[in-house]
This record gives sequence, structure tokens and C-alpha cells, in this order.
Amino acid sequence: MFNNKEKHTQLIKSEAKRLGFLSCGISKAGFLEEEAPRLETWLSKQMNGQMGYMENNFDKRLNPTLLVDDAKSVVSLLLNYFPSEFQNPDSFKISKYAYGQDYHFVIREKLKELLHSIQSNIGEVSGRAFVDSAPVLDKAWAAKSGLGWIGKNSNLLTQKVGSFYFIAELIIDLDLEYDHATTDHCGSCTACIDACPTEAIVAPYVVDGSKCISYFTIELKENIPQEMKGKFNDWAFGCDVCQDVCPWNRFSKPHKEPLFNPNKEMLSMSKKDWTELTEDTFQAVFKNSPLKRAKYSGMIRNIDFLQ
Repeated sequence: MFNNKEKHTQLIKSEAKRLGFLSCGISKAGFLEEEAPRLETWLSKQMNGQMGYMENNFDKRLNPTLLVDDAKSVVSLLLNYFPSEFQNPDSFKISKYAYGQDYHFVIREKLKELLHSIQSNIGEVSGRAFVDSAPVLDKAWAAKSGLGWIGKNSNLLTQKVGSFYFIAELIIDLDLEYDHATTDHCGSCTACIDACPTEAIVAPYVVDGSKCISYFTIELKENIPQEMKGKFNDWAFGCDVCQDVCPWNRFSKPHKEPLFNPNKEMLSMSKKDWTELTEDTFQAVFKNSPLKRAKYSGMIRNIDFLQ
């Protein structure tokens, strides 16, 4: 006979699969003891650059019971975004996660449905959904629940799957059966460290966020430092280099989420199209896109910097 924990765990995992998630792992909610000194060191070395929000809510980042009253479980979920079609090779490059609609909205809807399904089938369960928008160390929780290991490029990597996926969480006040962490399979490989155009991977497993192309093209609000000129390899929004060279991403398979399908106009744009981009065209082509985060002015700044 199933016990309730087992039954509830199976229900959550099968619902996650039905909603299109790649995988689902569950951890016991509590203080992330190993992550605390790492995060403290990273912040003390100012590797967050101008991402001041990373310094806020330090305690909450490390302890989900401070985010959700009586939290018992962290349900981690992965959603594939690897595309089946790619940009025109004669173009400024956009990170693959930004090809389709903004993932925050897409995943939030799925998480809402998952929580509703848990409440409908199990009863009174309280919790909150998180998609990269609150102080939750999503990679640490995903690794703790066995969905992969944190690689030398600081991304979550999964055997036979790679790393082109989003990570999200439900933190709920329900006891469940817990998964176990997997082992590290980076071995002696240093492909990501060797390939990083700005040498942002300063040591295995340590990324200086303030040196990353994604930081410069998305997070930085002022002018990009001149010493970075010529190092961006045509990346205008984000950067996939450390993922593209990772051997585990040979196993990436195209996603099945229609909302992540790329905008055909964006795929066909050449460098010339980007340099002539008007604000009206930007608003039309990138209506629900993650590129809205950089805004039209930010994208033009990035394009100008690349020329």
C-alpha cells in the first residue's frame, strides 16, 4: 500500500510531467548550509557587479522557511527551452532562452496550475511559486533534489539532457518523499572555462557575474566598459558560449513548448536589420520577449558597442 507521502509525491511528479516539465525533484525545506559561505564570499568579492538585489534578503535566499510559513518541501522543476531553429548566422546573437515568449509568464502559469492541482487532489496545501524572481537559490535546490549537478560554468547540468532549461520551484507546507543529490560529472573538462570570451569563469565553479556578457548586455544600465570592446563575439543579449561548448549539451533535444517557439522575424534578422531597428519594430517583434528587459535603448547600446 502507498503511504500518503509516497502517493502525494507521485501525484506531484506525474502532474509536473503532464504540464510539460522536463523533470521534477523534491527536497526537504531548510537552511542551505553549504551555500551560505559560498554566497557570502561571492558577494564580498563584489562578483554581483551592479546587481544590488543579490545582496538583499541574504537569509531568505538560504532558507525557504523564511519565504513560506511552515515550509516542508521544495519542489524543483526543469523546463526545456532548446530551440529547433536558430538565428541567421549573419546576425548579432541572442541567447537561446530569449527566442520565444518571456519564460517568467509561461512558467508561472504552469506553476499556478500545478499548485491548483495539488490543492484539488490533496487538500489544503499552502505554498508559493518561484520563477527566477525572488530570493531562491534555484540551482542549489535543483541539485539538492537530484536534477543535476552544478557545473564548472555554475549552470545546472544533467546527463543525457545538458543545461538548456529553466529552473523553477514550488515551496509548499506538505511533507513529501525526498530525492538525493547526484554526483558531479564535469571530470577534468575545462571547455567552458577555456571558451568564455571575457574570462568570467574565474575558477572552476566560480563565475564573476560582473565580467559576464549576460551581465553587460542585460543587467548593466550604464555604458559597457571600453576594455570589453572586441570580446563579445557578436552577443547582443545574453551569451550561450559556456553552454554551447559543454559536452553534455550534445544531448540537448528541442523543446515542445509552443510559447517558446522563436519569432520568425527575429530569426531572419541580419546585422543590418539590427542596426536599422526602430523602436516601433522592436515593440512589435519583441512584444512578449525577454529582450524587453534590456529595453529598446539597451539593445541599441549593445548593438552600437558591437560595431
